[in-house]
Amino acid sequence: MEFYATARLPFTPNELQRYLRIDNLPLWCASIETVLSHQGERGRIYCLWGEFAIHQEILRDGVRFTLPGCPNALQWTVTAEADRGAGQVVVHCTINRQQHEPEFVESLEQFVADWKAGLEDWQARLQELAVERAPAECSPWYG
Repeated sequence: MEFYATARLPFTPNELQRYLRIDNLPLWCASIETVLSHQGERGRIYCLWGEFAIHQEILRDGVRFTLPGCPNALQWTVTAEADRGAGQVVVHCTINRQQHEPEFVESLEQFVADWKAGLEDWQARLQELAVERAPAECSPWYG
């Protein structure tokens, strides 16, 4: 099964690759509750379906995330046109089944909708990322 959403977002593929990382996935998608661990392109997350290992892969036009231990082989890509003027980012989610229980299908639709909403609120996400990386204002090491 396949699920799609198109978000209005002025990001290029390079920007998607820079900003979408395992360690900050909960900032971008409300269906991903927490990152339990991460190291580079591998990690563990807790999401609406439970706890899973997650892998990240850089693609030509964006990023792919996979849940290799998922019984449905869940994966999703977030891709953009190279031209920033296009202003569209596509979320494409797949599982390895042609049919599934209606409740699970609804949860997949919600997952893609959460990605769309998180991406479209990109200004808030970037502000949160900037705060995480800003030097401590009270530190004697920063003037």
